Amino acid sequence: MPTNLRQQFDWQRYPEAEQFLRDRVVAFLRLNSQTSFLAYSIREKTSSPFFHWLDHLVLPDSKETLATLKELGFSKDPLAETSPGRTVYCHPGAVFPRVILEEGADPKKPILEAALKTESVVDFTAHHCIRNTIEGAPISRFRKVLIYEENNTRLWAVERRAYQGYLTETPPFEYYSNYLKAQELWRIRPRFFADDAQGILKTEELVEHMISLIGKGLAGHLIFEGERNYWLKRNRTAQIQKWRQDSLGLGWTNHDHHTFRCSRRHLHDLVRILEKLGFQCRERFYAGQEAGWGAQILEHPVLDISIFADLDLAPEETQEDFAHHPLPMRKELGTVGLWVGLHGESLLQAGLHHLAARFDFEKLREDLAKVGIQTMKPFSYFPFLKQAFTQGEQWPLAEPDRAQRLLEEGSIDQPQYKKFTTEGALGSHLENLQRWEGFKGFNQRSVSAIIEATDPRK
Repeated sequence: MPTNLRQQFDWQRYPEAEQFLRDRVVAFLRLNSQTSFLAYSIREKTSSPFFHWLDHLVLPDSKETLATLKELGFSKDPLAETSPGRTVYCHPGAVFPRVILEEGADPKKPILEAALKTESVVDFTAHHCIRNTIEGAPISRFRKVLIYEENNTRLWAVERRAYQGYLTETPPFEYYSNYLKAQELWRIRPRFFADDAQGILKTEELVEHMISLIGKGLAGHLIFEGERNYWLKRNRTAQIQKWRQDSLGLGWTNHDHHTFRCSRRHLHDLVRILEKLGFQCRERFYAGQEAGWGAQILEHPVLDISIFADLDLAPEETQEDFAHHPLPMRKELGTVGLWVGLHGESLLQAGLHHLAARFDFEKLREDLAKVGIQTMKPFSYFPFLKQAFTQGEQWPLAEPDRAQRLLEEGSIDQPQYKKFTTEGALGSHLENLQRWEGFKGFNQRSVSAIIEATDPRK
């Protein structure tokens, strides 16, 4: 963990780089009318911009284009296997699609190809009645299918599993048997334990077994697929939005970050498990004294998954490495601690607190309001970053004994105990998030208000 976190993770905005990419996407849409109509459908049916669904762009290779990319902050992607004559560039400090330069292409053409991210190219192909052959074997690391070809431009849909390259393959039989076994193990894993420490130990053993079967990248892919599905079962707003995105065969590939809520005793256990899967710690997050809340942000270099690991945190603890060392439990609980006390650890029975996905912020608010779903007051509202929770889902307590323990420990009073056991407590949200200018960070100053607003006691 770097010592100067603020300096190390001082995420910047890159408006010139974004404009360079957006100009080429606009040129592509002018040349490819079918994709232009699809981009309109994506915005109307999912409340999100076409740009947010892009996996990569293919541009003609030229000295001028290469010089421009480097000037804008792009560099060669060390993880990207690709075919001869193609070179992949990424922007490590920003949220942008990757760019592939193709040798020998006409440099006068603004763009050659674009590719959309999907959870399943089969679903995408079926929804759009595409008859082209899918390249890459089922559930292999990388699959793609040509969607539209017009005026020497091509739109592809791609599907990834823990792989940042561009080469399709047919895995050996052992791959399939191990993959399906690991997937099954996570889907049916026990989540309820009499003792959280024992449950986390069993979960860690399961994760290690999955890694031994299929490797840490694929294990992480399956685990987060499973966690999204578990959260989805308990969030009506997410079900509606997932249906909207599935109506075009896209799935959740517009996700921005997954949020786990953790007790002070067990956050370091979650981080240890995530690090075994290949996640790396980024900045620590502290929302302010009035919030009593902090987080460790983690990111995976291959999965394109970011995580908020939340916990109750005091001002004097902000410089401690709470991601790797447990903090003492406290009688007085903040918003996160009370949520965990009532519902359990996110890693176990409670599941994710929320999933944040990238949208057109105002349009999603308007479209969800049409079906009776309200959005809370934004806690970030900048041209480059907007964030707000949808109205919270009220969960009945799955384990009323938890509330009894909180009452006996003096962490809640009798009226609160009665309220939680009869009415339940605030459970989860969908986060409406909009990013522009490649901004990869978060707004620390304004989060305290939303954390306070989602306290179950209120």
